[in-house]
Amino acid sequence: MAPTHPSGGKTRRTVTKTRSPALLVVAVACACISIVVSQARSFLAPPMATSTSRNGAVAERSLSLRRAVDTAGDVSGAAVENFEFEAEVGKVMDIIVNSLYSNKDVFLRELVSNAADACDKKRFLSLTEGDAPPEPMKLRIQTDKESRTLTIEDNGVGMRKQDLINNLGRIARSGTANFVKEMGEGEGDVSLIGQFGVGFYSGFLVANKIEVSSKGFQDEEAERKTWKWTSQGSSFTLQEAPEEALFGEQSGTKIVLHLREEAQEYLDSGKLADLLKKYSEFITFPIELWNEKVQYDQVVDETAPPPKEGEKPKMKSVPRSVFQWEQMNKMKPIWLRNPEVVNSSEYSEFYKTTFKAFDEPLTTTHFKVEGQIEFRALVFIPTTMPFELTRDMFAEAGRSMRLYVKRVFINDKFEDL
Repeated sequence: MAPTHPSGGKTRRTVTKTRSPALLVVAVACACISIVVSQARSFLAPPMATSTSRNGAVAERSLSLRRAVDTAGDVSGAAVENFEFEAEVGKVMDIIVNSLYSNKDVFLRELVSNAADACDKKRFLSLTEGDAPPEPMKLRIQTDKESRTLTIEDNGVGMRKQDLINNLGRIARSGTANFVKEMGEGEGDVSLIGQFGVGFYSGFLVANKIEVSSKGFQDEEAERKTWKWTSQGSSFTLQEAPEEALFGEQSGTKIVLHLREEAQEYLDSGKLADLLKKYSEFITFPIELWNEKVQYDQVVDETAPPPKEGEKPKMKSVPRSVFQWEQMNKMKPIWLRNPEVVNSSEYSEFYKTTFKAFDEPLTTTHFKVEGQIEFRALVFIPTTMPFELTRDMFAEAGRSMRLYVKRVFINDKFEDL
């Protein structure tokens, strides 16, 4: 999730009662060229930060948030704490909500990238601090058309109560300032929101309400609790949610987006599958989509004439919908491997799959450059001219330059090249 820094403000508290490395892939004109740039440190969400207040207390006392703790019980008996976002978050929210002409598809890229980062962090902590290996990690995405929700879940490092406050209630000031400045001057692009470390809030491009349930990996196993963070944009609430089910046994985070009326297209599993293959095809951890498949069962055709003696009854095929988890990212980013260990058949398969080509590459170049900027390059020269370029060499459909950062597709529009 988005990183944060201390705000240094004071918190007012009242009591009420309620319910509970960078990669660049290029293929130029007649060539399908893929160049991958590594080590884009802050393009996506950077690492989390911890903070303390002026008197050394934990960040909860120094947040510039107003908090009201609900101490009276209801049916569930869970205390609900109410917070207001600090001013910087409010500015980002205003920009996101009012971005009527922005590319809303990027919200999925940002939330999936954050989930993958959480899995990466859990793996790192298990190797450096844990005594046992972590459970197999993956991401799961599911829609509910009746409730109009989209759920993105991972069994990564998760967040504790204070992590939810720090990471989702506040934003790194430097990143926020740059984001607000660029957007305010009309020079920015909301689709690059992850560059500023505020990618989580892109969820509000398509949702009017977001719920985050999380259980932290960094607590002792017996002390791990599930907390639920809820926001509709102007403020957020936090409460313990022991009844909230997560598929991760050790830890994890589940984000539920309550989609806006104009964003119902993201309930279509076909649309989600296309976006996942576009933006997140090379993510390290498996991404599973709850997808509908049609199967055909053979049943007796009751409308057919009765069979004669000794004959079998006439059968017919009846379609049946079956929902199952389907992995979206099976292709591996071979540009990250050393050229010496990649054979020609692997290059050919990657070329055909990535660029939807039917011919064999005429030649392939795979290299790495190190210096102030480090990148790896994988260059394909096709045997025949790509179809989209036969009529117009500069057609937009013929874009063959692709920018990837941390295995995530970022952009394919480069007007200066």
